[in-house]
Amino acid sequence: MKSRAPGIRLYIDADLSSDGAIKLADGHAHYLRNVMRVESGDEILVFNGRDGEWRAVIAAIGKASVRLQIEVQTREQTPGPDLWLAFAPVKRGPIELIAGKACELGVSALIPVITARTNVGRINRTRLQTIATEAAEQCGRLDVPEVKAPVDLPEFIADWPAERTLVVCDETGGGMPIAEALAGANPAAPWAVLVGPEGGFVKSELEAITKLHIIKRVGLGPRILRAETAAIAALACWQALVGERRP
Repeated sequence: MKSRAPGIRLYIDADLSSDGAIKLADGHAHYLRNVMRVESGDEILVFNGRDGEWRAVIAAIGKASVRLQIEVQTREQTPGPDLWLAFAPVKRGPIELIAGKACELGVSALIPVITARTNVGRINRTRLQTIATEAAEQCGRLDVPEVKAPVDLPEFIADWPAERTLVVCDETGGGMPIAEALAGANPAAPWAVLVGPEGGFVKSELEAITKLHIIKRVGLGPRILRAETAAIAALACWQALVGERRP
C-alpha cells in the first residue's frame, strides 16, 4: 500500500493526464526532497490551472530531480471569479501580504497601479508571483492569479474595459457602504477592486476614476484603514456578498 504525504500540493506548468510521467527539477525537487522529505511511493496533489487537480505518486527521487507518476484526477478544472485587484504599491511586507491574501480570496489578477502618492519605487513582481503561487497551493484553488506589470493610473484609466465594474475604496467618505453597493450584484460579471495608496488618491485622480463607465465608490467603515487592510477587507466583503457559492 502506498504511503501518503499529507498537505503537499504543487502548482506545475506541465500538462496533466492519467498515466503521465513528469520530471521535476530545481525548486520543486529541492522542496520535495529536502524540505518535505518525501519518499518513493508517497502521494501528492498537483495542478496547473488548466487540467484540474490530480493525484500523483513519487516514482523516483534523485539528487537533482524527482519523477512523478500521474494517477487520477481528483477535481475537474472549474473557473473562479473574474475578479481583479488593482492597488497602489506599498512596502515589502504589506505588499506581500496583499499578494497572498488576495489569492486566498479568489482574485484572478493583481495589478500594481502607480498613483501620485505612491511612495514605493520598485516592485519585485517575481517575488509577488511566487507568493501568489504558494498561496494557491495552500488554499486549494485550481489556478494561480497573474501578477501584472505596474501601470500608471492615467494609463490604467484609459485602458479600462467598459464591461468591468470597478469597486473603488474611497477613504474620503464619498462612497456608499460596501454592503449596500454590492447588494444584488451579479457574481458572473467581471469585477475589480481598486485600493489607493497610504494617504489616498488626490482629488484629480478620484475625479478621473469616477468618470469610468461602471463604478461603485464604497466605504469600508468609520476608521482609516491601512492600504493592505483595505484591500483584504474589500475583497472579503466582495467574496461574502457577491462571490463564489459552494454547492
